[in-house]
Amino acid sequence: MKKRMKFLSLLMVMTLAAAASGCGSKETSDTAAKASDADKTETAAEGTETAAEDTTDEADRTQLIVGFDAEYPPYGYMDDNGEYVGFDLELAQEVCDRNGWELVKQPIDWDSKDMELNSGSIDCIWNGFTVTGREDDYTWSKPYVDNSIVIVVSADSDIASLSDLAGKVVVTQADSSALAALTDDSEDNADNLALAASFAELQQVADYNTAFMNLESGAVDAITVDIGVAKYQVNSRGDAFKMLDEKVSSEQYAIGFKKGNTALCDKVQATLDEMQADGTVDKIAENYADYNLPDMLCLGK
Repeated sequence: MKKRMKFLSLLMVMTLAAAASGCGSKETSDTAAKASDADKTETAAEGTETAAEDTTDEADRTQLIVGFDAEYPPYGYMDDNGEYVGFDLELAQEVCDRNGWELVKQPIDWDSKDMELNSGSIDCIWNGFTVTGREDDYTWSKPYVDNSIVIVVSADSDIASLSDLAGKVVVTQADSSALAALTDDSEDNADNLALAASFAELQQVADYNTAFMNLESGAVDAITVDIGVAKYQVNSRGDAFKMLDEKVSSEQYAIGFKKGNTALCDKVQATLDEMQADGTVDKIAENYADYNLPDMLCLGK
């Protein structure tokens, strides 16, 4: 009898222990499941918040900060009244007006343009900015100007063709499209590399105003420069300079945005497309007919 009682007592203890163990496992499982669900909910909420932030950035935009070279006529420069003007700045102003933004004209050191863009100091680089050779470095608008690189010499110079530059001192702006045209080591640029190799020296200066002063003083023999800038300088300085008929290369200008900033790029591009369709781009270009800009437009063509 005692043995039977002991056996029953032992059986009850084992049953109670198993029940307690099963209940504890379920509670642990339920707690883990709830924690996992909470984590998922929080993660989803964070993702939604991030997505909302990404989509509201452009919706909440109130200004556009345009980085430009203030000594790069006719695209961006300071006029006689001390105002920043130019073809690109007029386009930017119209884009801002149509979107209800304030245009902030931010002159920059051209050598520091990438730092300015990547730090968020500016929203875009809009100033006769060449796509060629930089295709993968920025998020680009559509090209809007088809530009050429030309040679400017003194009016009394005996330099009449590119071959006459052999043994001459040539100057251009640092980090410019003209410099890129002469130093790009791609296979299809072999002729320009050979041209640059024929120079006695290829100098770099901070801006084209300095380059033209050096040419005027006789410190250099020729300038390699964008055709728009060349026309402006030749026309504004009387009979001091001339531009060679033979061109170094052709290129296209577009607006450069920080890599991946497609939202702002698309918004600006859509507005530019509207401006091109209703004739506003052509109208603004006519203000710069002396620089051949109406014939250089390529947006929508």
